[in-house]
Amino acid sequence: MTEKSQLLDRRYDFVFLFDVTNGNPNGDPDAGNAPRIDPETGHGFVSDVCLKRKIRDFVTMVKRESDGRPAPSHDIYVKHGAVLNTQHQRAYDAEGLKADAKGAEKAGQVSKARAWMCQTFFDIRAFGAVMTTDVNCGQVRGPVQLAFARSVDPITPLEQSLVRKAVTTQREADGQIEKHGQITGTMGRKELVPYALYVAHGFISPYFAADTGFTQADLALLWQALQMMFEHDRSATRGEMSACRLIAFEHESMLGNAPAHRLFERVAVSRKDETRPARKFTDYEVTLDEADLPAGVKVLKLL
Repeated sequence: MTEKSQLLDRRYDFVFLFDVTNGNPNGDPDAGNAPRIDPETGHGFVSDVCLKRKIRDFVTMVKRESDGRPAPSHDIYVKHGAVLNTQHQRAYDAEGLKADAKGAEKAGQVSKARAWMCQTFFDIRAFGAVMTTDVNCGQVRGPVQLAFARSVDPITPLEQSLVRKAVTTQREADGQIEKHGQITGTMGRKELVPYALYVAHGFISPYFAADTGFTQADLALLWQALQMMFEHDRSATRGEMSACRLIAFEHESMLGNAPAHRLFERVAVSRKDETRPARKFTDYEVTLDEADLPAGVKVLKLL
């Protein structure tokens, strides 16, 4: 069981700034994997799912045993190749539960399975999960919630043509040689954003943390993941992505001492020179208004 002293006893709201240089931070599969964009304003989007994926991958990397297995209580529920019903069955097997129970007994079984899943999987403890599949482990509303990130300025996605000199099959190679006398390669395209700075807002509820068992140690790991997750998620497609600022507003109370949107308004981002496009983070000025903070609110400058 989680020690009571380890549970969160206050609310947090946070602002996370990150940027991308010559890359595609989050392609839309319904648009040919082009960067996500608001068609009315031209501002770019990065989904909450994308950011959570990077947090999950960071936890997988740093919280593992010497033999490669996940560290206790830090397994990941949503991961590549995972079969969710198989994950749920682990809870039933570990707790000696019967999947075919009925009525009140079934409700008790689901409750026990749900508790096991929260204790075992970091991402369920943090983000929650809907686990009402054939092997029912209930539903969890996670304490950590992220909104879509939005670029500070409109973005200008560029489509670059590429040539791969190798071909996939011998038949394809023979066809190119017959037509051109040599293997000419395969054409492809890559979408990129020359530069964009994104702002994401996050929320952490101590009430839901108490329900899932999300602890102070889990919170410290979340802060670490946000600061370092891009450093271990490099690829040519994503270009250069960097965490730029992480500012948290810590409330004294569990309910909170001020509305989140009023606190977020205190973080302002503006371009230093409006006459030319931004191409690096230092082209922007980030200001934080700490004057006359609401009583019971403390600013944490984590990055």
